[in-house]
Amino acid sequence: MILAAAGSAALMLGALAFQHIGGMAPCKLCIWQRWPHVAAIGIGGLAMLAFLPAAWLAGLGALAAFATSGIGAYHTGVERGWWEGPASCSGGGVAGQSAQDLFAQIMAAPLIRCDEVPWEMFGLSMASWNALVSLGLAGLWLMALRAAR
Repeated sequence: MILAAAGSAALMLGALAFQHIGGMAPCKLCIWQRWPHVAAIGIGGLAMLAFLPAAWLAGLGALAAFATSGIGAYHTGVERGWWEGPASCSGGGVAGQSAQDLFAQIMAAPLIRCDEVPWEMFGLSMASWNALVSLGLAGLWLMALRAAR
């Protein structure tokens, strides 16, 4: 469990480094992906303090890892144009809108868009890497669950 929580901590540190050292502000979906990692880190801390049964903690950790992996996969689809993202951070259609409506939409739009890939390695975006690594972390949590039973 501690190894899986440490993996989430490493991913969070990486995301924060990209943000604060690399100057890459996160989009809305990037922030959504961070919350399950924070939960997994907290669950790892609880496991160290033995507040709850290990099987419960491992199950919750697996759930958190699967959640962030799913959000990462969803974000990857938004970035690649496979499906629409949230209207609040992705490009939307303009058909049937007045100039006033379009101007209001432009002024309300966030600076960081969810449907653009700001960085990639080996053809995978940060969202894609988060989805894959988090899936591996979910596997670690499931191994901990099996060991706890």
